[in-house]
Amino acid sequence: MKKIITRIFGGIGNQLFCYAAARRLALKNNAELVIDDISGFVRDFEYKRHYQLDHFRIPCHKATAAERLEPLSRVRRYLKRAYNRRQPFEERKYIQQVGRDFDHRLLQVRSRGTLYLEGYWQSEDYFKDVEQIIRQDLQIIPPEDALNKRMADEIQASCAVALHMRWFENPGCVGATFNASVNYYLKAIEFIEQKVKAPHYFLFSDNPDSAQVKLSMLGRHVTMVYLNKGDENAYADLWLMTKCKHFITADSTFSWWGGWLGEGEEKIVVTPNLALGSQASWGFKGLIPNGWVKL
Repeated sequence: MKKIITRIFGGIGNQLFCYAAARRLALKNNAELVIDDISGFVRDFEYKRHYQLDHFRIPCHKATAAERLEPLSRVRRYLKRAYNRRQPFEERKYIQQVGRDFDHRLLQVRSRGTLYLEGYWQSEDYFKDVEQIIRQDLQIIPPEDALNKRMADEIQASCAVALHMRWFENPGCVGATFNASVNYYLKAIEFIEQKVKAPHYFLFSDNPDSAQVKLSMLGRHVTMVYLNKGDENAYADLWLMTKCKHFITADSTFSWWGGWLGEGEEKIVVTPNLALGSQASWGFKGLIPNGWVKL
């Protein structure tokens, strides 16, 4: 049986990219998709992230110890990477992403036996041709608490705009370069208000108080989304975000997926127009879907 074994790592947004590209590759190769939900997190001492895709309706099974290349998995993975880098791309049995730009070669891979896949693969072009299957897989299992359900009702009862502000650096950091600028958010809000009647903003942020101060939005219809704290509850904020009708994203894969998973046919998604290198891993080839507004 052919297998695609994908190594999942990073935050929830990057985990979704890892999955979507691997799922498409498995479908096109009539192969079983196996998820390595452990090796990408065991040494994440800095961010202490953990696997979060159990909150989605993903139909794949988890890798066994042998499929994770245990024992001595770090050494064995290193050797597989080194050997396969010397092989023609289409003949590799361990494919590791190089760079950030969309790599069309992945779409042409034909698996023979077991293929290991490692990378973020941050472009819908890696799975656009199976979009409906990906959307079905990535239905979020709703949180069960009353506060999130009440917030979802409030979102769906208004012309809701999800506004996401991600703090890559501390709010008071002098010379910060990784946080999307105030000017971007003001232009995005101005654009939305030209296109949308009576928008109601739902502000999602890892530091909502600083976000509100930064944007000086007290005169507008704004609801601060404070409900879900901590990395383990990020899925609940993402679920709420997808209930909105329109989106202003940060330079963040979290709100990228909020906008992409949003179901409205007339949705507007505004996203930062940044050159690669000027911000945190943003602006590379293939990242922004056609139809999104770059400001």
